[in-house]
Amino acid sequence: MDYSAALLEQNRLLGEVFRGADHGAPVPTCPEWTIQQLFRHIGRGDRWAAQIVAEKADGPRDPRQVPDGKPPADIDGAIEWYHGGVRTLLDAVGATGPDTPVWTFVGPRPASWWIRRRLHETTVHRADAELAVGRDYTLSPELSADCISEWFEIFAAEPAGRRTPPLDDGSTLHLHAAEKDLGSAGEWFIRRDGDALGVEHSHAKATTAVRGRSVDLLLALTRRRPTDDAGVEIIGDRSVWDTWLDRTGF
Repeated sequence: MDYSAALLEQNRLLGEVFRGADHGAPVPTCPEWTIQQLFRHIGRGDRWAAQIVAEKADGPRDPRQVPDGKPPADIDGAIEWYHGGVRTLLDAVGATGPDTPVWTFVGPRPASWWIRRRLHETTVHRADAELAVGRDYTLSPELSADCISEWFEIFAAEPAGRRTPPLDDGSTLHLHAAEKDLGSAGEWFIRRDGDALGVEHSHAKATTAVRGRSVDLLLALTRRRPTDDAGVEIIGDRSVWDTWLDRTGF
């Protein structure tokens, strides 16, 4: 997947939602946020990632101190500011070098890691915005599946002790995307290994299996739709899935 091209496209689509939305409207999937706050969060986040990459940072940066971190008051200027954040990030990765190690919240990673991270941040927040304004949310199976994979990879990479493990001892979880063309990319088997999580692209019997279209799995996994309304099927012990959701909030 060309993550840079995908990020530009998702950024464009979300910009269209912002342009036509009531910026004071609430975002139900991000409690206490408005469309305006969501908009600022994403645009500032792209610049935050760009700053980390440009500085070859070996530690976190305060997102509140990001240069040019607030959008202009006029809508055209605000949309241009929003699109400019992604361009700044891509330019920073190009200048720094995509393989140069930089700080991330899961340990040092190549600078290009931030392109994929910002892609999926935008992908999921586009769901927030579109659901908030009553639009249908669509996403290709390939992008949905990669977003799910990255979601699991983040939790698998977290240092031990950062949070209560999302799986209890002895429990396993299997997600199965309905799109056959995805092959193994549409299969995820998650087990607990001590305090760590193991994630494999494989089909195996688990304590709990969740099946559905990849986009529906994504929306349920990221808690953008309640499980019972997401169009997914739960097979086995429902409590394992509910526990996973309860323990994987940001």
